[in-house]
Amino acid sequence: LTNTGKFTGEEVVQLYLKDPFASVVRPVKELKGFQKVKLNPGEQKVITFTIDNELLSFYNDQLQWVSEPGTFEVMLGSSSEDIRLKNTFELVK
Repeated sequence: LTNTGKFTGEEVVQLYLKDPFASVVRPVKELKGFQKVKLNPGEQKVITFTIDNELLSFYNDQLQWVSEPGTFEVMLGSSSEDIRLKNTFELVK
């Protein structure tokens, strides 16, 4: 994250996940984390989120708390409508 402006600013970086192949219908974008970051002019910071099994879990049709293997989409942005980075990863069990 970089402040390219002339003034100190704050940004809320939001982490969204999508599980397009789950056994039950899942949200298109599910907010899973956020960090508020203050940056001075020209300052850069690396923002880190840990995506663990708990963040990937949901209640299945048997009302069991589970995570399912498969491809997930990860999205980062300042809001659900302003996604700046997208990528995918694979959960293997």
